[in-house]
Amino acid sequence: MKKYIEPHMEWIEDMQQKLKNKLRHVRERSAEKIPYTADNGVHDDWKNKQIGRWTNGFWAGIMWLMYMNTGDERYKEIAEYDEEILDEALTNAKNLNHDAGFIWLLSAGANYRLFGGEKSENRILAAASALASRFNIKAGYIRAWNGAEKLGFSIIDCMMNLPLLYLASEITEDPRFKLIAESHAESAMRNHLRPDGSLYHVIKYDIDTGEVSIPNKSQGYKPETSSWSRGQAWAIYGFALSYIHTGKQEFLDASKRAAHYFIANTAEDSVPLCDFRAPAEPVYHDTSAGACAACGLIELAKIVPEYEKRLYFNAAMRILKAIEKDYTDWSTGSDAIITNGCEAYHDGKQDLPLIYGDYYFVEAIYKLRGGKVLLW
Repeated sequence: MKKYIEPHMEWIEDMQQKLKNKLRHVRERSAEKIPYTADNGVHDDWKNKQIGRWTNGFWAGIMWLMYMNTGDERYKEIAEYDEEILDEALTNAKNLNHDAGFIWLLSAGANYRLFGGEKSENRILAAASALASRFNIKAGYIRAWNGAEKLGFSIIDCMMNLPLLYLASEITEDPRFKLIAESHAESAMRNHLRPDGSLYHVIKYDIDTGEVSIPNKSQGYKPETSSWSRGQAWAIYGFALSYIHTGKQEFLDASKRAAHYFIANTAEDSVPLCDFRAPAEPVYHDTSAGACAACGLIELAKIVPEYEKRLYFNAAMRILKAIEKDYTDWSTGSDAIITNGCEAYHDGKQDLPLIYGDYYFVEAIYKLRGGKVLLW
């Protein structure tokens, strides 16, 4: 990878310096927060609002990445504070769903990978057990969301949560967590991934027969035909991670199919649309999808044969540089880094700074600077 990274090192180091300069201010203002977005430049706080929200691990993840990138102990202190605060989510079953990996991989998981420790290990195993309990044996998938009305639902987002199960098997030397993760990945590969490499965001299984249908629900434009770009990013990165953790070639092939579709649909405008198949107007970009996809593409570039590396690496750099050029806020008075994220195509959740957009941009710079610890 070194020969591909070297021509971009000046830009990469410039990003690192900008992140250090910005986050040494932001971290203090948000040291006791768990942010999701920024309103007028100020991070909100979900600590006392919805402690089990799926986005609540990303701030801790940013802190751990910056700690690894700088060695500054203050980042570690804030990350460990968040990890302890998130214990409240583990004590209430209503807070636990298919997104446990997003929360605990980036908090307790990061701490455990760096330092070990019984408390972090216990948090990982508790969260992984809750995630594994959602597995439907007949249909071979992990159910999404809670509530009787959501029985049978599966979403592509869950691919990014499977590494929590892989980590639990690694810790316990018990294959059951890993087997559940593999089964879900196989089901997602069969049923979420379309032949052209695009994806269904949400599918519904008959909980008795496993028969698949498409419910009237999606964060993209239209459930049956939409091509939600962040779901595409979850698939690129998520299937690549399942390959890394299992060595199964079919997961790598699935990641590449999703990646080729994403690359083709960002060929003209490097920052992805919220939905690649939405009408021409209004135009909603999703920088968070771009940053997440870039992280997945960098991982792909590491693991594919030499003659394939350039395709994925160059696509990642094109996307990251386009995001930085047009959609960053490097002022130290604002808490957000990346602007113009899109939580969902509908419901007024567009053009937002999103904490996971910031996280994946920081993760990409960490990877490009040679960071070795994979938090997923």
